[in-house]
Amino acid sequence: VQLQASGGGLVQLGGSLRLSCAASGRSARSYSMGWFRQAPGKEREFVTAISYRDRRTYYADSVKGRFTISRDNAKSTVYLQMNSLKPEDTAVYYCAATPWYQPETGASRYDYWGQGTQVTVSS
Repeated sequence: VQLQASGGGLVQLGGSLRLSCAASGRSARSYSMGWFRQAPGKEREFVTAISYRDRRTYYADSVKGRFTISRDNAKSTVYLQMNSLKPEDTAVYYCAATPWYQPETGASRYDYWGQGTQVTVSS
């Protein structure tokens, strides 16, 4: 499975961005998908995930109520709508795919990773 993330950029405090992650390869639609982020000098952290079958979602507390993950299985694409962005959301955002049924929060559960897209929120 190959993953291609896009949609990052520079946005002001309180602004919005939508990230996309296009998956290709065998059975790409059959993977649960997640978004992680990594800020400079910090470890990669879980943001959100969505299961492939029933589209159950799970969010980190830091983004709950502001970010929304969704998927279009026909397009093999996962989206991350980010609203009310804060400077602390600044990071490289990575999408990842896992064959596990449920939305996984641990990075080690994911087998495939996209290249990352930079999100910068200015104050």
